[in-house]
Amino acid sequence: MATASENPAVAPATGEQTFYSKETNGTSAVDHASAGHMKERKPHHEYDYGGNPLAHYMSNNPDARLTAFGGDFQPGLYKAPKSNFANPAPLGLSAFALTTFVLSLINMGTLDIKHPNIVVALAFGYGGLVQLLAGMWEMAVGNTFGATALSSYGGFWISFAIILTPGGFNIVATLEKDSPDPFLNSFGLYLMGWFIFTTILLMCTLRSTVAFFLLFFTLDIAFLLLGIGYLKFDSKGPQSGCIKAGGAFGIIAAFLAWYNALAGIADNSNSFFVIPVAHFPWSEKGMERRKKADNAAREDAGHTA
Repeated sequence: MATASENPAVAPATGEQTFYSKETNGTSAVDHASAGHMKERKPHHEYDYGGNPLAHYMSNNPDARLTAFGGDFQPGLYKAPKSNFANPAPLGLSAFALTTFVLSLINMGTLDIKHPNIVVALAFGYGGLVQLLAGMWEMAVGNTFGATALSSYGGFWISFAIILTPGGFNIVATLEKDSPDPFLNSFGLYLMGWFIFTTILLMCTLRSTVAFFLLFFTLDIAFLLLGIGYLKFDSKGPQSGCIKAGGAFGIIAAFLAWYNALAGIADNSNSFFVIPVAHFPWSEKGMERRKKADNAAREDAGHTA
């Protein structure tokens, strides 16, 4: 992997590290107003827990491979995106996070709100439309995982809004015409289908980062609990314990989505620190670090022998 932080240009007169110019690093994430003479702010080594692998990488190297990174919705090694495209992942993650956050608070019974009507607007406009657009832009930059996940969850929120829109397609009214049971069972199966889809995506994050994996893990558990809550309903409606537990996991998933979004936005061009992403020890980055540590230990043993 080649990044600007690993391949800094050196000013011949001062020896200071500077950013590559736009012509050499091929990324629009750097402020080029100073004609390539801006100093690079590097995080202190004590706080660099994996850092942000997208911080000023070189995209003009066709052989470069970046490591798994939730901030770019990438679960494995991948090429740098085209230089004329921004990173659409933080937008999609933010749209997902806010919509999930509001619905999960309602599922937990916050402020005694009984019905999720307010989520319909968010589900159509932000979690639905905006996230769907982000997924299509992920398609444009060649990110299959990001395009599949963001577009699918954008479709989830749009379909969720259609179900709950008063009047609209009369889905709820039709299913509850004689009894609430058909709607509760149908909605439970709907949520279990999304649990299965999220499980498939979760399997692709096992070699990525802790933050990225936990996002899909908590979301997966949320879908499972909500699905069980609707399928195991009683005379009072969905099982309240499962719905509240699903809401709790949904809130955690929302904050993890925001965390990954921040990791995709913050780098040393706009932030004083980069966001730790914690690579799994069996991931490509984790194995690379373990080899470096083992080699360093052997060198130290050789010097002391």
